Amino acid sequence: MVKNIIQQEFKITREDRRLRNGHNSFLVFFTGLSGSGKTTISCAMEEKLHNEGIKTFVLDGDNIRQGINKNLGFSPEDRSENNRRIGEIANLFVEAGLVVLAAFISPYKKDRNNIRNIVGPENFIEVYMSTDLEECERRDVKGLYKKARAGEIKNMTGISAPYEPPENPDVKLTQFNSVEESVDIIYSKIKDKLQFKR
Repeated sequence: MVKNIIQQEFKITREDRRLRNGHNSFLVFFTGLSGSGKTTISCAMEEKLHNEGIKTFVLDGDNIRQGINKNLGFSPEDRSENNRRIGEIANLFVEAGLVVLAAFISPYKKDRNNIRNIVGPENFIEVYMSTDLEECERRDVKGLYKKARAGEIKNMTGISAPYEPPENPDVKLTQFNSVEESVDIIYSKIKDKLQFKR
């Protein structure tokens, strides 16, 4: 069946959309433990970019798992498939000319590398939220760590499932960076990349 699938070429290209939008398109990928600040920082980053006229979209782990990926669990295999789909979705948004801000635990290096390959290394900015497990547990914004410690949640990243930190992230943030500082640090990293040059 696969041999009967042919890639459709369209007249309007990614470059055409970038030109119309007046900026480049790429993926800013936030990874880190639950409670590390991924969603908070990605939403604050989107607000700054939106206020500057940049067309954006946020992809968030919980939201994706309530829709497109609601049939997936938290086994290593399901996590990998979750990330593969995220990569393909993000790639569509990059193709559409948007700056995508994706907030996902994404615990495995191979899955993050796969996303990088799907969107293209030139379109991938990795932001590692290097918040200590102790701080994430202190925040426990969703009550997940408490449930995991009580044995109510299996395959909890950082407790009963591994997290493989990025070795060379484009940006590394900690719990000691305020939201404002974090946004400024990321913006300084992507500022030049936002400029679209045909």
